[in-house]
Amino acid sequence: MTKTALITGITGQDGSYLAEFLLEQDYRVVGMTRRSSTLADERIAHLAGRLELIEGDLLDQASLVAALRDVGPTEVYNLAAQSFVPTSWNQPVLTGEFTGLGVTRMLEAVRQVDPGIRFYQASSSEMFGKVRQVPQTELTPFHPRSPYGVAKAYGHFLTVNYRESYGLHAVSGILFNHESPRRGLEFVSRKATDGAARIALGLATDLPMGNLDAERDWGFAGDYVRAMWLMLQQAEASDYVIATGVAHSVRELCRIAFERVGLDYQRHVTLDPRLHRPAEVDHLLGDATRARTVLGWQPTVTFTELIEMMVDADVERHEARLRGAREAPAASRP
Repeated sequence: MTKTALITGITGQDGSYLAEFLLEQDYRVVGMTRRSSTLADERIAHLAGRLELIEGDLLDQASLVAALRDVGPTEVYNLAAQSFVPTSWNQPVLTGEFTGLGVTRMLEAVRQVDPGIRFYQASSSEMFGKVRQVPQTELTPFHPRSPYGVAKAYGHFLTVNYRESYGLHAVSGILFNHESPRRGLEFVSRKATDGAARIALGLATDLPMGNLDAERDWGFAGDYVRAMWLMLQQAEASDYVIATGVAHSVRELCRIAFERVGLDYQRHVTLDPRLHRPAEVDHLLGDATRARTVLGWQPTVTFTELIEMMVDADVERHEARLRGAREAPAASRP
């Protein structure tokens, strides 16, 4: 029997990779999107005709209930959130509504419509914040250092609560930083790779950055969505840390990105104190031993391969735009 997956946040980085993966597993894939006057589906445009889209909103309980009744999913992957940490300080209430209470609304919709639905919640390493131990495991206490991290912790504990209180097959993936060429330009990883590409092509001369000494455990988004799926295939619902187990600094990220285009990052990266967080998270490093042991999951893309992949994609994107700009005037001549 064909399984049906409903993905919230399908137009985001993780949603697009997850949709691809599930289609490869012969799922019927339905994406839930918010009503908007502008289209933001470039990450899933190549999947047109292979998946379905319906309207729904994590701020609207009734729309979630209707979506579940209409789609009849086997699995729900709740990836939608206000996911950019700096924005969570500027919009803390909205972040709480989407990233925290939105999880409650979706869990409650699952409970009301079909408690047999398997539910995946996208938790985050930002919940660890001011870390209590290194590396971080499923048992490490949370100490979030941003409204985003706080909201994610709320959603995480609600998922545990619904699992324990109502017997739902509800799991949380505590995913550490995971990137790709589809990552938004506002994120530090993509900011560095896009900046290196722009400077190499003469489109810019410098790249302002914040804290170069912050360290993160970075992996490839395509690897991490496979872990999401594996969690929902287990007989017993449980939470897992998903990480590479290796930390790298933002400085190292910049070095690799600029070396990929034959440049020295120290000649182009400038420090801008305005880009520092109000409360910095200095060192996140995950221990995914449990995921490796129970799920059989492990990453396939190294940090260097990931950054070089992203730089190559950004160079190609900018070169295509430059070619288009050069060809446009010629095409318009009689």
